[in-house]
Amino acid sequence: MRARFSPSVAGGTVAAPPSKTLAHRELMAAALSEKPSTVSGVLFSEDVLATLDCARSLGAEVLTEGDRVRIVPGAGVPSSLFPCRESGSTLRFFLPQALRRNTESVFTGSPRLLERPLGVYEELCRENGNLFLREEDGIHVRGPLCPGLFRVRGDVSSQFVTGLLFALPHLPGDSVLELIPPAVSLPYVGLTLAVLRKSGAVLEDISPLSWRVPGNQILRARDVTVEGDWSNAAFPEAFGLIGGDVEVTGLDPDSGQGDRAYRTIYPLLREGCPEIDVSDIPDLAPVLMALGGMLHGVILTGTARLKMKESDRGAAMAEELGKFGIRCDVEEDRIEVFPSEPSKPEVPLSSHNDHRIAMALSLPLSRTGGELTGAEAVNKSWPGYFDAVRSLGIEVEVI
Repeated sequence: MRARFSPSVAGGTVAAPPSKTLAHRELMAAALSEKPSTVSGVLFSEDVLATLDCARSLGAEVLTEGDRVRIVPGAGVPSSLFPCRESGSTLRFFLPQALRRNTESVFTGSPRLLERPLGVYEELCRENGNLFLREEDGIHVRGPLCPGLFRVRGDVSSQFVTGLLFALPHLPGDSVLELIPPAVSLPYVGLTLAVLRKSGAVLEDISPLSWRVPGNQILRARDVTVEGDWSNAAFPEAFGLIGGDVEVTGLDPDSGQGDRAYRTIYPLLREGCPEIDVSDIPDLAPVLMALGGMLHGVILTGTARLKMKESDRGAAMAEELGKFGIRCDVEEDRIEVFPSEPSKPEVPLSSHNDHRIAMALSLPLSRTGGELTGAEAVNKSWPGYFDAVRSLGIEVEVI
């Protein structure tokens, strides 16, 4: 799919889509609860559909109506196949659930997904004598996962922490989960803890990086509504910094979502060339690079983990911004973007099959015009993104 832009200025109001990050957690909690739950305000992105597929693999019945999902634990037929599509969070959240079984399970997905780091789980399986094999047809695992002390690296991805936090309460004994510092993306861990505790899980704080988790717990069914997505809202709101007048509604100002930090960062970009640590907000890096290039420049630190996303995000954005004449210096854990008035690209841009790249590139494209290939990448988190952009007066044709 291609998106063809004409130069235009954004103006108007757009509603933030429901949070993919919270939907994953609420749907998983529902699948692990004792009784049926309803999760409302669900946006059926590719990642969320992957989570629903894997909830079925756990044996839950999944019923959808409009933006509501009714999950009935134990009413379906469990499967040994977990189809994760391109969703890293789905893969990392559900793999420990498969390890609770003493039978073999297979996780499938796109080639890029199956290449993404899983060293935390590989090491855990090796230490506990569990099966973990990367094969052509997917990732094969077998438990059982036993309660005990779990010391895991905190500098790779918070998704491993979330996966374990969802699994440990269901083990047949007490456990301790301890993160080896430095730890990144802790706001995401906070979201997981909040969802689990609202579902009745007991998770005792030992320190900011460790928790005692009693076993044999049963999660409480809940009917919840997913709040607006601060991560996705950052993209339409960014048009307001490059000459537009945009308001994004439907966001909780008291949300625990870490990416709400963009509301603090954007004024810094408007005023000058700030230095921003993106260790806890890696999903904002592409839009910050795009804005930095179009405004006064930006220096991002804590960027090493960008290599482990849907694409190598730092390198991908540097390549695509270079087509506008915007220079980016990409180092191991630092990126500097130099300001320049963007010129119309002479060749089509590529999304690198990454939803955050596709959305970030819509900013300079709205000024210069041009074509984006692989535009369907936005379906991973916001299938209606280009409709939202059009509603703001941006001229974009999706082919």
